[in-house]
Amino acid sequence: MAAAWLLSLAIVVLLPLISQAADTINPGEFLRDGDRLISPGSIFELGFFRPGQSSSRYVGIWYHDFSTDTVLWVANRREPVLDDGGAFGIASDGNLVVLDAANRTLWSSGAALSSNNSVVQLTDSGNLLLNDSGGVRWQSFDHPSDTYMPGMKVGLDLRTGQNQYITSWTSENDPAPGNFSLSMDPRGSTQIFMWEGDRLRWRSGRWNQQVFIGVQNMVPQYIYGFRLNDFVREQRMYFYYEQFNSSHRYVLSWDGVEKHMIWRNDTSEWVQYWAQPVTACDIYNTCGKNARCTDESSPICSCLAGFQPASGDEWDAGNWSSGCVRKTALGCSAAGSGGDGFIQLEGTKLPDLSDWIPDVLDAPSCSDRCLRNCSCTAYAYVTGIGCLTWGVDLLDVQMFSGGGGEDLFIRLAGSELTTNKTRTRTIIIAVIVVLLVLVSLGSLFLLWKCRRRIQEPVLTYSSFGGAASVSDSIRITDESNEEELSELQLWSFDSVLFATKEFSDSELIGEGGFGPVYKGTSFDGQELAVKRLSRSSGQGIEEFKNEVKLISKLQHRNLVRLLGCCIHEQEKILIYEYMPNKSLDVFLFDSTKNTILDWNTRYAIVEGIARGLVYLHRDSRLRIIHRDLKASNILLDKEMNPKISDFGMARIFGNDDETSTKRVVGTFGYMAPEYAMQGYFSSKSDVYSFGVLALEILSGKRNNSYHHPEWSLNLITLAWKLWNEGRVMEFIDPVIKESANSTSLKSSVTKCLNLALLCLQDQPNDRPSMASVVVMLESDTVVPAPPRQPTFTTDRSFCETEDSSTVELKAISSSGVSITMLTGR
Repeated sequence: MAAAWLLSLAIVVLLPLISQAADTINPGEFLRDGDRLISPGSIFELGFFRPGQSSSRYVGIWYHDFSTDTVLWVANRREPVLDDGGAFGIASDGNLVVLDAANRTLWSSGAALSSNNSVVQLTDSGNLLLNDSGGVRWQSFDHPSDTYMPGMKVGLDLRTGQNQYITSWTSENDPAPGNFSLSMDPRGSTQIFMWEGDRLRWRSGRWNQQVFIGVQNMVPQYIYGFRLNDFVREQRMYFYYEQFNSSHRYVLSWDGVEKHMIWRNDTSEWVQYWAQPVTACDIYNTCGKNARCTDESSPICSCLAGFQPASGDEWDAGNWSSGCVRKTALGCSAAGSGGDGFIQLEGTKLPDLSDWIPDVLDAPSCSDRCLRNCSCTAYAYVTGIGCLTWGVDLLDVQMFSGGGGEDLFIRLAGSELTTNKTRTRTIIIAVIVVLLVLVSLGSLFLLWKCRRRIQEPVLTYSSFGGAASVSDSIRITDESNEEELSELQLWSFDSVLFATKEFSDSELIGEGGFGPVYKGTSFDGQELAVKRLSRSSGQGIEEFKNEVKLISKLQHRNLVRLLGCCIHEQEKILIYEYMPNKSLDVFLFDSTKNTILDWNTRYAIVEGIARGLVYLHRDSRLRIIHRDLKASNILLDKEMNPKISDFGMARIFGNDDETSTKRVVGTFGYMAPEYAMQGYFSSKSDVYSFGVLALEILSGKRNNSYHHPEWSLNLITLAWKLWNEGRVMEFIDPVIKESANSTSLKSSVTKCLNLALLCLQDQPNDRPSMASVVVMLESDTVVPAPPRQPTFTTDRSFCETEDSSTVELKAISSSGVSITMLTGR
């Protein structure tokens, strides 16, 4: 016995070793514990590792130079090596094996080989290949562990029904196959399913050619290149990445959560983009059939319209497993004569078990098809998918609280629809009555306040500590929210005259559409920028109060800081922090000064503007749409840091919904098409203006006056033409080429131009949010999606200054005829 043990030990000790720097294993070679196999580009490595607090040893693949916390694949998941005497290599039959110290085979690739002269290679995609004279005979990508990586094609064979699975670890210390697995929907829909044992735990919802519609807040730009294969032709369904991208991985954790992780070069860490399931409503069919789950509600489960609990006692006790049943049976007759109809449910994760109707091409036809089918209980028409119908109970319906989701149309009997309409009408009447009462009470209160204020003189103090006379300054406040401006200093007119040397021409530093801007100096030596609004500027008292109210609440390094304001008779004055480098257009469009703006400075300006807009759109106390973003409204401090200014046209928003206005204000060349033509605006209007501004920063040309002398193209059309032809370096300002390394410059310019064109998409929903823009600007690994050609472009044969291009559109109607008048300012 001892002799046999010594012989086995001798065999292992004498096994040929391979170089740690190698990426291949040849016949008869073995990798010992402590050695590494490294892919040609030093992206991945393979070797023995010890997970967590375990003492067992496993063969795995992880990112090169990372810790083994990022293990992507494990060979001997079920049979660990119990000490550091293991070996990994090619056995005599040509298969890959993991051996223990006693030379016992713990794991084998088990491939059918044409010869025993096989070779193993670790590729730069993280795939471990076993090749012989007949080609690839085995690969690790066909036998995944707990991680999906770009390059894998884990899928469902539609002919045989054979499904491949990604399986979790048992625990964080044990990579043995756990209780959770991930696969394609066995029924052949485009959904991803997660299983807990044999029980369905979570589903992704169908694929709409960009995202999974059942994953809330999934952004196409973050999974650029992720595609569904042509499963009809291949008779196999799987998802794949068009190009290898080592910055993405999907991990099924040991506790049953699928996580999409993205690598950030700037912070050198993996960040979680999304994870599912994370709430009770994410778990499959939490509320039972014909019910909906809403995380923010209490209780989280409620029956769908037209349904009631199948068991009232169980439902009241918090047991929702039996779900809901119809109150009134369907009559299987068309609507309009007391027959069946549909009620709309917005923002939903659509139910499971849908049927796809490929020959229906629009929503009305989808509705008609469902109504004519007596067994159809609901329908939805989804962009990128088409018509979906349900002929069974509605399972796993979730309400998305953070936006997104699809519209589900649930079929109800005619009597149920009538009841719902009556109830809705009653609620509307009650709300109108309550609002009228509140408006009346509010009007009386405001009238009382106004009378009281007229009787009391208002005394304010300037920033210099002295009392101003009543005629020197008046109270600037919003009657509905008097404390809004309590933090802002009110200046006396005499103080402003002193600071600006009585508005001396020698102190004039600029003049725009709203009036001149003077440099000022306070008594204590602080430098100021004083904007004196002209009486003909078009910015009246409302715009003035609007700018004061908004900007006094905003604090961000990329927004200009308002120090105070003053109203005296017809004068309306704003006092800002002084920006020694004035505005961006002073440098950008001046051939003698644009050399100061090298590529690094321009890129930093683009990033700074984007961060300022993220603050306005998402992070500030007030959610604000700027509506007049342009180069002259970007001020530069002494370090050339950008600061967004001029909030006279800004609007406060409460949500992401688009709204409209009859008074369209802005600047020619910067306004989004839906805003300029129809008066609809949202945060995506600012995104469009940002795209124009980014093109100007790249090219050094003004969008609203540029006209290509040879091709007769405006700036946006020129950008698209050169982008589409792969000639992006011809678009940029020649000054940039002299200030940066050509290799790194082309990459960053390409990304910046790509983002600008994405921001200029015709449809607001196709434009990224500013938060997404910042992520893509700051990350070297997140690749923006390719843009489509912007069609809202206007070629012009004349030039126009920016000041004269600031416009105000007012809708005037008479005798049913609507006329839009453009008035220059």
